[in-house]
Amino acid sequence: MAETSNHIAEREKKRVALSSVLMAIFLTSIKIVVGLLTNSLGILSEAAHSALDLIAAGVTYFAVHVSDLPPDREHQYGHGKVENLSALFETILLLATCIWIVYEAVSRLIEPVHVEANFWSFAVMATSIIVDFSRSRVLMKTAKKYNSQALEADALHFSTDIWSSSVVILGLIALRLAPWLESRAGITVEWLYRADAIAALGVSGIVVYVSYKLGKKTINVLLDAAEKETVKKIEEAVTNIQGVKTVKRLRVRQSGPETFVDMTLEVPRTATFEESHLVSMKVEETVGEIIPRSDVVVHIEPVVKDRYSLIELVRSIAAMDGLRVHGIRAHDVMGHLSLEMHVEIPEGMTISQAHERVSTFEDNLQDEIEGLEDIVTHIEPVGDQEIRRSAITLSSEEVHNIVLELAKKIRGICDCHEIKIHSDGNESSVTFHCHVDANLTVGQAHQLTIELESEIRRRLPELGRVIIHTEPDLIQEDEIDETPDL
Repeated sequence: MAETSNHIAEREKKRVALSSVLMAIFLTSIKIVVGLLTNSLGILSEAAHSALDLIAAGVTYFAVHVSDLPPDREHQYGHGKVENLSALFETILLLATCIWIVYEAVSRLIEPVHVEANFWSFAVMATSIIVDFSRSRVLMKTAKKYNSQALEADALHFSTDIWSSSVVILGLIALRLAPWLESRAGITVEWLYRADAIAALGVSGIVVYVSYKLGKKTINVLLDAAEKETVKKIEEAVTNIQGVKTVKRLRVRQSGPETFVDMTLEVPRTATFEESHLVSMKVEETVGEIIPRSDVVVHIEPVVKDRYSLIELVRSIAAMDGLRVHGIRAHDVMGHLSLEMHVEIPEGMTISQAHERVSTFEDNLQDEIEGLEDIVTHIEPVGDQEIRRSAITLSSEEVHNIVLELAKKIRGICDCHEIKIHSDGNESSVTFHCHVDANLTVGQAHQLTIELESEIRRRLPELGRVIIHTEPDLIQEDEIDETPDL
């Protein structure tokens, strides 16, 4: 169905462009003949203008044909830019003609030339206005229907001809009035004899103005400049779609009748693949309503929406790594995010193996959660639960010294480091890392941490959470590996 519609559009654009070529040939011919017979610079300037319209119409016909060719390996976005290039070419031709018209007009203002304003002068200009009005309406209607800048440029050419022809007619009327005013009213009106040249300057002024507008628009498209109103309209419409958190990036570029839109959207991290796909389909549909002929590419990025989503994200990453976590706490201090949690590991696994799995899990957390700077995990056998207490108020230095002092009493635990105190107003907690024998099982290492935690709680009975992250003592493990066989 889409292919059939494209073929219909292509045929209609070609038909309109070809009819413009034929009309331009007709108007150029009659203006040249009458202009030479009457010696009217105004009509000759109009003939030159129509000649450019003829060239422009030919270029438009060629551009419309090429722009509708399908994309290929070298032109993966299609050939739509050909229309924009043709519009720029037409603009340059118009400006070049204006230079010649202004030069001739100034020359005739200095040295007047006799111009015959007869019936044929008025007839050809009236005919030109009728034809230009008809063609400009048809071209503009088709240009808007199919978003064709080449046809729009052609329509502007014919519409400017209406105004410029009207200016020339006014100049011819002035030439007819001059002898009558001198003979009947005795009024000397030398400037009326120069009305034809003045009319030519008026024509050039109109053409320059229209050329500037068309050229500016064409260059913007060639440089991929996006219309601010269009971008704003798309962004507002997409943001209002359910499931879209924010529009992170939006780019819009036009190529002939086609508009290419690509955007990056942020959706909740908890959204499923199917939900994200439905969001992207709704976005494409919405953009299509704003820009009918558009090619839309949507990239979805999952983001953590709030604290609850953050905890769910941690659990989902743990599940993907085959782990279970509980007691998840997030601390955001001065924009620095840190996490602490208990990670459940099978009791028979060695602490070295457990630490390797947890380290992989922590790396995945760092990759998935933006801004995460610190992670403290407590490894424990599957099924253990955390104990929660009320808050206390202690100095960091005091807790630091107590932890180091008590750790020395537990045989098998050494090198306690990264001791940190967290308080949320309702509960205070302490987290730290320590080394244990790499050959211990998770159950054995956990038993050591229970003994140390018990000693800490005996000294600090009101302390809330105690998170002890165990790490294998790699130095000790290396020494064992290097022991020679007997």
